[in-house]
Amino acid sequence: MSGNPQVRLANEIARQFRGQPEDRAAATIAQHIRQFWDPRMRADLLAQVAADPSPVDPLIQAAVRLLR
Repeated sequence: MSGNPQVRLANEIARQFRGQPEDRAAATIAQHIRQFWDPRMRADLLAQVAADPSPVDPLIQAAVRLLR
């Protein structure tokens, strides 16, 4: 697991959506991040995913693609 707090939080959010279809889960997660995360947190998550996506849950990777 990553030591990055935004990655840790995002991965925890992704676990809550495991039972949903990937496209719907990713859209819901992206919406949550847009609405509730500080812009600096979002920017940090996007930078982390761009630099090294390996510690990031695939649902978060899909959500990040929607945030770009």
